[in-house]
Amino acid sequence: MHAFSYHKPSSLGDALSLAGKHGEGKILAGGQSLVQAMKLRLSSPTDIIDLGGVKELSGIKVEGSSITIGAMTRHSEVESNADVKRMIPALARLAGGIGDRQVRHMGTIGGSLANNDPAACYPAAVLGLGATITTNKRKIAGDDFFKGLFETALETGELITSVTFPSVKRAGYIKFKNPASRFALVGVFVADTDSGVRVAVTGAASCVFRVPAIEKALTGKFEPDAVPANTVKADTLNSDLHGSAEYRAHLITVMAKRAVTQALGK
Repeated sequence: MHAFSYHKPSSLGDALSLAGKHGEGKILAGGQSLVQAMKLRLSSPTDIIDLGGVKELSGIKVEGSSITIGAMTRHSEVESNADVKRMIPALARLAGGIGDRQVRHMGTIGGSLANNDPAACYPAAVLGLGATITTNKRKIAGDDFFKGLFETALETGELITSVTFPSVKRAGYIKFKNPASRFALVGVFVADTDSGVRVAVTGAASCVFRVPAIEKALTGKFEPDAVPANTVKADTLNSDLHGSAEYRAHLITVMAKRAVTQALGK
């Protein structure tokens, strides 16, 4: 790990000011990805700007039929929050399945989304639930946020401040996890909304994506046996030592069926 200067602002304004002054610096949210990259010298920022002291970026609140989660809210807080468990229980279960206990008590929703790891769980929830990401500059629909491998719609000087999830009729998230990291080899989030069914897949490709064929089938009949097989071509998926592209394609169908089963409370 290379030497760096450490900053801990107490307000969003101060954090943005520091980020503007230190163009080669990095924002520290939960640090569960950045610190590891720094240890491996894959990232060598001149400055670290720790958002841990910016209280306005933390917290969970209900706003009408939606629930808004601050960017610096920890996974463990999402997992245990009574409003999240009441309104979107699948989101609470998803948060409770991220990493191990230490990761859940340090990692943040904003950090996860800004990093956009191809095997992360939160991107599937944002895309599957049709969430809206709020930054210091604008609001970004979940469908427009994820652009590719570790790539998002965030621009230079733009920070996630919160994420708003609309309530849904029912939803489920199931992942086939790597036993060591608990990252998703394939994870599928299924949500039955007022405008139809949304299905988001993480872990299978370079970026989270939706599956229109499964969405259409489940909009007509929301049952596990309605999930069509072989809807995603293997040649568009990842293939590595953990699983071939063909295996991941098969898992999408299996995990989608299990997610529907969970959503139905079966």
